[in-house]
Amino acid sequence: MKLRTLGVAVLGTVGLAALSACKNEEAAPTPARGAVQPPAQAKAAPKPEAAPVAEPAPQALTGGGTVRGTVSFKGTPPPQAAIAPSMDSACEGMASTDQAIRVKAGKLENVLVRVRGLLPSAQGAKPAVIDQHQCTYLPRVQGVAAGQPILIKNSDGTLHNARALAGTKSIFNVAQPPNGKAVQRALPAESEVVRLKCDIHPWMTAWVVVNPNPYFATSGADGSFSIEHLPAGTYTLEAWHETLGTRTAEITVKEGETASASFEFSSADAKSTASGGVK
Repeated sequence: MKLRTLGVAVLGTVGLAALSACKNEEAAPTPARGAVQPPAQAKAAPKPEAAPVAEPAPQALTGGGTVRGTVSFKGTPPPQAAIAPSMDSACEGMASTDQAIRVKAGKLENVLVRVRGLLPSAQGAKPAVIDQHQCTYLPRVQGVAAGQPILIKNSDGTLHNARALAGTKSIFNVAQPPNGKAVQRALPAESEVVRLKCDIHPWMTAWVVVNPNPYFATSGADGSFSIEHLPAGTYTLEAWHETLGTRTAEITVKEGETASASFEFSSADAKSTASGGVK
């Protein structure tokens, strides 16, 4: 009888304790209106990613004067080496002869005319584009200012590689898949004349002349060239051709005016490529 009474008493005590705990939980104090709450622990905001550094925009040349002229060829152009037809269908439409000396009506194409020695303040410049189209580098001859990169494209549905050489020294050699992504490269300022070739299609050739200033132009099919926004002054102009050598002329430019300059190459300067062309 005493044991039963003790059990009932214990159960009663446990029940009261549980009931008291429930009431305490239900009766958790509500914060008074206006009471200051401890700040909730906020998650740390992600650090913003650093914005990419934008390259300086190319500065357009303004003011100054203009030099216009023509490049002529005297005599009969030498015979150009034949290029064996390619079995690569992507090469369809390519020239059938070496294109080193292109003369039409006595006018010479692909002559790089540049101002020697002028060093203007540094400025940004867009890459000079060289495209590979119908297994031919386009353009064949162009200039870049020192520090200006080149962007090499492959518009053909075939594999090319672009090997850059300064004399016999290799600067770079990049493979370019069919219609692949363009490749940008810098050229050493000291290289001055850089030749591009494709080892897969060995007739493919292009020339890039690195100049210490942005004042240059390449003669067109009619032999004409134009250099604009050249600061007033007296300069030495140089006309460079890949096989015929160079010519120079002194020129004086006045602000807002146009000066004329002409250059002439001849068959005596020519090195015939009939024995195989440029290697």
